[in-house]
Amino acid sequence: MRYPLVLLVVLLVVAVLLGIAPAYREDWAIENALAALGVLALVLSARRMPLSRISYTLIFAFLLLHELGAHYTYSEVPYDAWFEQLTGETLSARLGFERNHFDRLVHFSYGLLLAYPFRELFVRVAEARGFWGYFFPLDVVMSTSMLYELIEWGAALVMGGDLGQAYLGTQGDVWDAQKDMALATLGAVLALAVTATIHRRFDRDFQRDWAESLRVKDPRPLGEDAIPS
Repeated sequence: MRYPLVLLVVLLVVAVLLGIAPAYREDWAIENALAALGVLALVLSARRMPLSRISYTLIFAFLLLHELGAHYTYSEVPYDAWFEQLTGETLSARLGFERNHFDRLVHFSYGLLLAYPFRELFVRVAEARGFWGYFFPLDVVMSTSMLYELIEWGAALVMGGDLGQAYLGTQGDVWDAQKDMALATLGAVLALAVTATIHRRFDRDFQRDWAESLRVKDPRPLGEDAIPS
């Protein structure tokens, strides 16, 4: 348990430092509400079901990105200024960006970094095998991305004004929510594709488990005749 404890301490130190003088205090607090609940859930479940080091590391990396976004607000993370200091040219000028894309990076990272921990939960708790061990994590990434966009929309309506716009962070893009969900999905697809490739290479039962997971186990329909049994 030492490794996840070290990650937790580092994360808390980073969160405190970035929380000393955030760009917008109210937005910082709102952005960190869900993150705090997630960290609390990990701490409370660590003894009963500790995750792998890979999962803890991926979650840690995602939360670091989140804390950075919460400090500046996602739409104002000054990566262009940092890149210009290193290269003499902004990243937006080099790639032709017309908006701040840090929020896009984090949504992509949500799928890329958290699909594997979701998969670990399904494999260990629900005993998902074969196809379902990859579909269910992807489904969770997609559904939670949609749920977050709805929460974000509702919170922006309630807060209103500059705070609501800072939290929503669309930057004038009417398709912002759809693009965010698509990027999270793409990140999850990439992560799960890499995981499947590795498992196919080293797991001799990979193809058998995949075929077995798609085999119909009970040919009887689950209708009114099946309910009493």
